[in-house]
Formats: sequence, structure tokens, C-alpha cells
Amino acid sequence: MPGRVCCCCAALRPRYKRLVDNIFPEDPKDGLVKADMEKLTFYAVSAPEKLDRIGAYLAERLSRDVVRHRYGYVLIAMEALDQLLMACHSQSIKPFVESFLHMVAKLLESGEPKLQVLGTNSFVKFANIEEDTPSYHRRYDFFVSQFSAMCHSCDHDPEIQTEIRIAGIRGIQGVVRKTVNDELRATIWEPQHMDKIVPSLLFNMQKIEDIDSRIGPPSSPTGGEKEENPALLAENCFRELLGRATYGNMNNAVRPVFAHLDHHRLWDPNEFAVSCFKIIMYSIQAQYSHHVIQEILGHLDVRKRDSPRVRAGIIQVLLEAVAIAAKGSVGPTVLEVFNTLLKHLRISVEFELGDRRSSAGSATFSTSSKESDERIVQNAIIQTIGFFGSNLPDYQRSEIMMFIMGKVPVLGTISQSLDTSHLGDLGTRRIQIMLLRSLLMVTSGYKATTVTNALPPPFLDPLLSPSLMEDSELRQLVLEVLHNLIDRHDNRAKLRGIRIIPDVSDLKIKRDKISRQDVSFMKKHGQQLYRHIYLGCKEEDNVQKNFELLFTSLALTTIELANEEVVIDLIRLAIALQDIAIINEDNLPMFNRCGVMALVAAYLNFLSQMIAVPAFCQHVSKVIETRSLEASYFLPETIFKDKCNLPKSLEKHEKDLFFLTNKIAESLGGSGYSVERLSVPYVPQVTDEDRLSRRKSIVDTVSIQVDILPGNNTDDKIDNTEEITFEALKKAIDNNGLEEQEKEKRRLVIEKFQKAPFEEIAAQCETKANLLHDRLAQILELTIRPPPSPSGTMTITAGHAHYQSVPVYEMKFPDLCVY
Repeated sequence: MPGRVCCCCAALRPRYKRLVDNIFPEDPKDGLVKADMEKLTFYAVSAPEKLDRIGAYLAERLSRDVVRHRYGYVLIAMEALDQLLMACHSQSIKPFVESFLHMVAKLLESGEPKLQVLGTNSFVKFANIEEDTPSYHRRYDFFVSQFSAMCHSCDHDPEIQTEIRIAGIRGIQGVVRKTVNDELRATIWEPQHMDKIVPSLLFNMQKIEDIDSRIGPPSSPTGGEKEENPALLAENCFRELLGRATYGNMNNAVRPVFAHLDHHRLWDPNEFAVSCFKIIMYSIQAQYSHHVIQEILGHLDVRKRDSPRVRAGIIQVLLEAVAIAAKGSVGPTVLEVFNTLLKHLRISVEFELGDRRSSAGSATFSTSSKESDERIVQNAIIQTIGFFGSNLPDYQRSEIMMFIMGKVPVLGTISQSLDTSHLGDLGTRRIQIMLLRSLLMVTSGYKATTVTNALPPPFLDPLLSPSLMEDSELRQLVLEVLHNLIDRHDNRAKLRGIRIIPDVSDLKIKRDKISRQDVSFMKKHGQQLYRHIYLGCKEEDNVQKNFELLFTSLALTTIELANEEVVIDLIRLAIALQDIAIINEDNLPMFNRCGVMALVAAYLNFLSQMIAVPAFCQHVSKVIETRSLEASYFLPETIFKDKCNLPKSLEKHEKDLFFLTNKIAESLGGSGYSVERLSVPYVPQVTDEDRLSRRKSIVDTVSIQVDILPGNNTDDKIDNTEEITFEALKKAIDNNGLEEQEKEKRRLVIEKFQKAPFEEIAAQCETKANLLHDRLAQILELTIRPPPSPSGTMTITAGHAHYQSVPVYEMKFPDLCVY
């Protein structure tokens, strides 16, 4: 009787339970009963409303089997769940999915590697199913945490450890695929999830060997490699995650990368950091590149107090990111990149100078290493600026050139965008050199249609100002930048090194006909270029490289900008340079004087062959041949050797060793050149740049002193009275010599106004007018007093400012103002 009761109770059980029970064999080794599984599947498809109950009952059995460690039945239950999940595609599947996810969570919590892998595989199959409508109430927080923890598995058995890590990465990939496509359910992009997912992937990517062999666009390893190598699988998942990122959640996906690199100290060395950001830049959509660059710049600001090598590592990462972004869309971050880098350049110089001051008198190894590390930071910044600028379009590159040039500090001025007042002269010089090096890299390869576009006045004037500095390295950098902008046919490499070129035609120099714009440029700014070359030759600290760059400047000007008028002006300039060496009013060293003579010889040899006037070539060749026999130190091949015997003086040399103006005029006059201006000596125009650049002006100006405050101590006054001696009286009585000098001056002035070009005369008159106007403005500013004010007037006594207020009743008003 009891047996009949049991059979009767079993027959009264719901059908779905009986169908579920039938799929489990007596021995789990026999596996799933396929015939009964087909019946269960048919029943589920025919009655989809029973799916939730089927799922709940399967989950109940699976939980019981997990607790009892009957893993064979667990495998059978998961296989049945997978088949039901793949077979049933309807809205009723959603309650069933909840039971399914509950069972997967039970397997992941079990702690058994086999069950965790089994649960992961089932979840991945579920992730690949496309649902008709999204389920907004479903969350995957538990799975993100569990899969991330599996990615960090540290099992003692390497094989099991690798298996669990692969399962964790595949689980994260499944979560990403299941959630990122639903725009209305963006919970996966929340920071709390990204802070778990991204570091888990990066942790496994660190195990990649030979990182540099796989940077760049996504690689395509075989399917077996993807499944067996956690590093490859993590990288592909990372690429897929970034490829699905949109405008609003890009930053949430990138910021955990910085946290991981900081926590594991991967900025120094930074090979892995560079690899990560290359993957990021190649994986994201091109229009979002500027987001990544902004994040790198922000992180650089956060870590600005870190060690130099860490900052250099971040800047190197920025360089790689910028190199990729510059080829596409960079967005509004162009100036922000340069502004931030220039700010960190100044900070690095501050650190370097601070370390140098703190170690004054005790040069230790640690301090010197810190300085060298700061140089690494500075070089990285310069390289980044230059590389970024050189990859920009021409219209943007010209703006960046103006931007950098505006940041170059000029000694003697205060209103600069880049504040270097507290760095001193040494720090300002360091900033100048590094900014000009950056500008040199930006201008490399820049090809403007006209020189006017490459050298607009707002750019040319500040560029040439450092060429007057008493620093040979600054002058070299300015000339190299000038060469990049003038040389439009890549002739500079052919002119490298100062030498006497036997046959210029062998160089195969490329040139075009001079355009109207270039002719107009030389009429407006030619005297400015000549002046800076002229003054650059007079610097005492010139070395061989300075003379080589000056020669290249003259040669490139001849190739790119020289018509007949410019050729005459260049010859006048060359003769004036020769006079500098012969007369030596500036007391130049003998090496500099011989170097200038060698420069003039090399250039006139080049110019004579370029214009191809036989008589001119013959005169130049004859002088060079005479020099090679009697005064080889006037030629570049000799003077720039390491050991060269210099002459004691140049006054006793014969005229055959010099280039003579009258013979050059005769030779060019027969070929149609207007040589009248050759008889007018070249005199450079005077500008305010001499004052800004802290060098002596080429003309003496009258100093005006006004005694402002009578209360000053008489001891502080400067006595400028000329001492009256017998020689002075004798000179004053001797009027004959003065009259001859006056006549000669008048003759030179008349000749100059008759033969000199109008532009040169106008420039000199304008310069004199500007000087007089400035002096008059100074006098008026010092002498004219404002009317008294009740608020007080300022007086300066003994170097201190005092304010004296005047009562209103004591003030004297004009009669028209009183009524």
C-alpha cells in the first residue's frame, strides 16, 4: 500500500518536473539523456510560460548538487540549461534568464576551478544571444566583480591559474558584449565597473613578451593562441572595450589605465605604458583622440612634482599618442598641448636650477644625476613639441610657430607669456635655447609657397632678436630656423660646411624664378636680414659652426631670393664684412677676423659661379689662388683646422689678397648690372633690437640726463664734464683738419643720397626719427608734472617713493574754472 501511494504521488507531480528529472541518468557518467532532453525542449518551446518554472527547478537541483559535490549532475544541469537557452527565443525567456544567471553565480562562487570555468562558458554562450528587447532591471555587478577577481588568480598550479585567468577574461568580454550595445543601459561604463575591468585586463597584458613587436593596429593571432594566452586574450578584449567607447564614457575607460600605471610604477621604464596607449589610440574612434590627449596632459599636471624619470615617461607616452592623433583629428587641444608642455618645460628648468643652487660648492653625484634627469625631461618635451608640430597641416603649423615664438623670452623685457623673471639670466637662456630647438623641429620640412608666408613680420622680428644675443648657441639656432623657412628646394644639405666649392654646378642646386612676392619681401625686409648677418659676424664668441651657418644663410638667400638688386646688396654686404676684418674697429680676435675673411671668400666664390659672370669669376678665383699661396689662413679649409698658424696683424697684407670693389664693379658693369650702388659702403640700419638684446649699438647715441629731484645727494650725480687739456685746446684751434673732415662728410652724404637705394635711405631716416622721438618722449615724461591732486603726488627721495597730499583749499585753479 505505501508503494502504491508513492507511485501515485509521483504521478501527481507537475509535468515539467518529471521531464526535468528524466534528463538526469542514474549514473552521471552516462551524461545527459538526449531523448528526454528533446522532450523537455519540445515542451519548453510549446509552453513558454513554463520556462520560468523549469529554470527555477533546474536551479534548485543544481544548488543541491553543488552543495553535495555531485559535480557530474552539475555538468548535466548546465548542459540542459545551455540547450534550453539556445532553443527558446521569446519574451518569456527573461524569467528563465534570471534563474540561469543565478545558477552561473552559484558556480562562480563555488571556488572550484572546474565549476568556475563551466559557469564562465555558459555565461559566454548567453552573452552571444541577441535579445529582442533589453532588460533594464538586470544588473551584472556581481559578474564584473567575480570575473575581475578570476583575472587575478594566483593558484599554485600554473595550468589551473592560466585556465582561471582565461575564464575571467572571457567572462569580462561576455559582460562587455552583453551590455555595451544597449545605449539605455550604460551601467558597465560607470567608474566602479571600469575600475575593476580595465586593471584586470592590464594585469594580464603585462605578461606579454616582446611588447614592441605587436604595437600598432590590432593583430590577428590564430584562434588557438587567443584561447591559450591570457595576454593576447586580454589585449583583444581591451581593444574591443575601447572600440565600443563613445564620447560620454571615453574618460571613464582611460582613467583606470593611469591608476594602474601609477600603482605598479610602470612609468619608469615606460615600455608597457607606451604599448598601452598605442593600443588605446589605435582602438578608439579617431574623433575621440583629443580626449585621451587631454587625460594625459591632466595626469602630467597631477604628477608634476614626481621624479624626472616619471615625468619623462609620461611625456614619452604623450609623444606616442600625439604622433598617432596628429594624423587624424586632434580637435581643440593643439594649443593646449603646447601650452601645457611649455609650462612643464619651465617647471623642469626651475627644478634643475634649484638643484644646482642647493648643491653650490658641493657637487655630488646625486645632484648631477638629478640635473641629467631633468635634461631628459626637457629633451622629451622638445621632442614632443617638435614632432607634434611637424605633423600638423601647414596652416596650423604656422600658428604654432607664432605661438612658440611668442613664448621665447627676450632679455630686458617683462611682458612675456612665459614668465621667466624669477629664473634669472641662466634660466631665461635655457628656456630660450629649448624653445628655439622646439621651433627648429616644428619648422623642419615646412614648405611655404612664398617667403612672405613663411616669415611674416610678426614672426620675423622676434625670431631675429635672439640673433643679436651674446650667445653663440642661440644665434646658431636662429640661423637654422631661418634656413628651414627659406630653403624651399632642399638645397641646404648640399651647402653643408663652409668651403671653396670648385664647381657649383656639381651640386645640382634646384631653384625657381624669383616671384613678385619674394621680390617685395626683400625690398621690405632685406636690410633686416643683411643687418643680422652683418652683426652676427662681429660677435667675439663665434665658432666654426657659426661661420658655416652664416655662409649657408648667404647662399640660401642667393638661391631663393636674389635678383639683380639683391645680388648687388649681397656683394656690398660681403665687402663690408671684409672691411670688418681689415679695419677691426671692434677689436675682434685674430681667429674671428680670419674666419670672416674665409666666409667672404667662400661666399663670393659661390655667388660668382651662381650669376656666371666670367670677369667676376676670374677676379674671385685670382684672389683665392693668391691667398692659397701667400695667406692660406684667409681660406676656410685652413683657418678652421684644429692647428692653424694665425698672422699677427692684417695691415701689412697686399691688396691682391682682398676683393676690391672697383674690380668687382668693372666686371659686373660689363654684364648689365647697375653697379653705381657698389661705391656706397654698406651701413646697417639701427633698431631698438640692440637695446632689447643687451649688445652695444652700432652707433653712439647721446645720453640725456635730467635732474628730477633737487633733494638728491650731490654725491650720486655723475660728472660728465670734459677735462680741458692742452691737446684739447690745440685740436680746437686747428680748424683746417676739421674743415676737410666736414667736406668729406658732406660729399659722402650727397653721394649716398644719389646712389643708395630708397629703402635703405628711408630706413635710416626712420631710425633717426624714432630715436629722436623716443628721447623727446623721455624728456617730456620727466619734466612735465601733472596738476596737484587731493589724493597726493608721488615724490622720490633717496630711492623711496612718498605721497604728499594737497588740501583742496590750497590748490590753485585756473580763473576759468572758478565761479
